[in-house]
Amino acid sequence: MLVTVKSEQRRRAILAEIARLGAVVPGNLSQRSTTCAGAGCRCRADPPMLHGPYPTWTHQVNGRQVTKTLSNEEAEKLRPAIQANRRLRELVKELEALSASEFESNLARK
Repeated sequence: MLVTVKSEQRRRAILAEIARLGAVVPGNLSQRSTTCAGAGCRCRADPPMLHGPYPTWTHQVNGRQVTKTLSNEEAEKLRPAIQANRRLRELVKELEALSASEFESNLARK
């Protein structure tokens, strides 16, 4: 397969960036406000005054969505790993597109 110098440089840059990412964790962080079971609680008033907001981490485990409530400290520790996971997915897509483009170029030359 014929690879251009430019595409090989980009491939190496992508792989180097992937190597620097560190921990990658899938999912999303969000803020949720909730109601409780207390009948006389302010969260059940009209208008309700919900509890929270609380940071939550939503991710997939064995094909099922799991949501966990975190402390603010846990959420801040998790945030960089979730951002790294997003960047990893972007880089993999770019690497795939680069490889597909090279393959198509080689098919056209035959």
